[in-house]
Order: sequence, then structure tokens, then C-alpha cells
Amino acid sequence: MSAIDHLPRALGRPRARARLRACAEDFQVTEVLGFEPAGEGQHRLLWVEKAGLTSDQVARALARLAGVRPMAVGYAGLKDRHALARQWFSVDLAGRAEPDWSRLPLPGARVLAAHPHRRKLARGALQGNRFRITLRALRGDRDELSDRLAAIARAGVPNYFGEQRFGRGGGNLARARAWFAGGRRPRGRGERSLLLSSARSALFNAVLAARVADGTWNRLLPGDAPMLDGRRAVFRSPLPGAEDQARCRRLEIHPTGPLWGRGASLVSGSVAALEARLCRRRADLAEGLERAGLEAARRALRVRVSELEWAWEGPDLRLAFHLPAGAYATVVLRELVQAEVGLSGPASAAI
Repeated sequence: MSAIDHLPRALGRPRARARLRACAEDFQVTEVLGFEPAGEGQHRLLWVEKAGLTSDQVARALARLAGVRPMAVGYAGLKDRHALARQWFSVDLAGRAEPDWSRLPLPGARVLAAHPHRRKLARGALQGNRFRITLRALRGDRDELSDRLAAIARAGVPNYFGEQRFGRGGGNLARARAWFAGGRRPRGRGERSLLLSSARSALFNAVLAARVADGTWNRLLPGDAPMLDGRRAVFRSPLPGAEDQARCRRLEIHPTGPLWGRGASLVSGSVAALEARLCRRRADLAEGLERAGLEAARRALRVRVSELEWAWEGPDLRLAFHLPAGAYATVVLRELVQAEVGLSGPASAAI
């Protein structure tokens, strides 16, 4: 069982089963930056294909090849190790001679293109990701699956943080709790960020799970703070009117949940009471995040699944779709099938 398998689904637990990630090519993700390389500057924007590797492993190999410190390499988002991923990296050459990128000494990774650019690629500086996923040996009613796919295309899915946030067996969250209780502190900024993100994600998922369970994850309640689709702009909605509800049904705005931290909450009324109650039950996480100095923010409870296409090839189902930055393909798949993960070894996990 994965770290999020117990969370309620918008469409109920699917009966269909399939195998996911029988090989890396069955889970393909292509990063969409939303801007073009500058064509000039001391940085190189590199288009890299990788399989069986983390984004950090590729970044460190690029730094070694270029003869620069790891901090001189940037990338916008973490891409799944167990996938065929294409993503952008930046390398600050700072006057150094440009290496032969084709000589990257890392099996499983290759540089497809290199472009001059003016600045380092920052985390989160991407528009979204396109996915091409094959579900193998699918067992289930195809009509029911088609109905689920149509519902996902029409109404989106709950925007849970995926199991990747919590580490193998929820280890990241356990380490965050131990740290907050006075145990070992994180080693460096990378581990600190990982543990704080895990704690925040657990609180957000708890709030979203409650609203999926009561059917309010995709509509506005009095006191909600809606977010504009495709943007991070949030506004207060103490008493949402008919027009706001209509915009919500059209997926133009979404209700939000807490990214816990210090500062006043934007929600009020029953929404604020629900979030406070659920986070009090996990006071070690909420208080630990506040002590760490994180500022409160919001995240959409729902995510639009755009450009969704599907096709059958014998017993296999091929999917293609686009998700905005920060959303997880696995939370789309869990609304569709019970997936047995094929690349995790003999003891396959389910999503």
C-alpha cells in the first residue's frame, strides 16, 4: 500500500486493475517550461532525457562534466526516477569553455539540445508536464473506465500530493516528526526542504481528504479562498455567489487548502474551523512547520486534467494528458485503476 492509498477518491475505489511501469517507457513525462531559451548569456539551458535516475543525479553529473560546483546547476522540477523523463537543466559556465555535452558520463542520461540562456533555472519555473502512460494487462469493464475518463476530463481530480512527497514507506514524514520532536536535524538545505515539504503535504492531504469524503472538494463553501486556474492568485470568498459557483463548475477557479505555516489564514467560517481541527490532530507537524519559519500559503484542492486522450491496444490502455506544475500523474491514475507498480521489485506497491 502506498502512502496515499487510504485517502478517499472522488470517483470511489476503482474495480479495474492494471500494471504500471512495466518498463520506463510506459511512464513518460515531458517538461513544459512555458518560455523559450534566451539565445544568449553565460548559462546553458540543456534539454536532457533520463531514465532510472533522479534529477539530482543528473544535475551532479552535469556539474562534473562542466567543472562547476553543483550549485551552478539548476532545474525546475523533480522528475520521477522510474520514468522516461525529458526535462530542462541550466548550467552556469561563468566564462569556462563549454564542454562536449554528448560526453555526459552517466548511463541512462543524454543531452538532447543546448541553448545559451541568461539565468539559472529556478525551482518551480515551469508551466507543467505532459504525460504518456501505458497501463498494461488491464482487467476491468471498459465502459466503466470510459465513464471514469470522461468524468476526469470534465471535472478534474483531487489535487493530492503524491506518494513521492513522503518517501519510501512514508520515511520522509517519519523523519520530519522525529526532527520536530527534538531528534536529528536535517543535514543541509536539501534534506530540510524535503522534510518540511513532507509535513506540509500531509496536512494538506488531510484537509483535502475530508473535503473529498463530504463531497465539497470541487465546490466553494462560505469562507473559502478560491484560486484562479493555472495561476497562484487567491482571493477571499466569505459568501460565494452564483457566479463564483458557476466559475468553479467551469474549472475557472478552485477551492483551496492550507500549505501550513505562520501568518493569518485567508479562509474563515466553517472552512477555517475544519482546517484548524484537522491540523490540531497533527499538532506536531503544524507546530514544527511554524517553528521552522514557513509562511502560510494555499494550494488548489482540485486539478484540471487537460488534453486527456486515451486509446486501447489489445489489453493495454494508453493515456496522454497535461498537468500544471506541482500536480501528480499518480493521483489521476488512482481515480482510474488499482495499479500494480512494476518497477519497484517483487513486492509491487499499489496506487
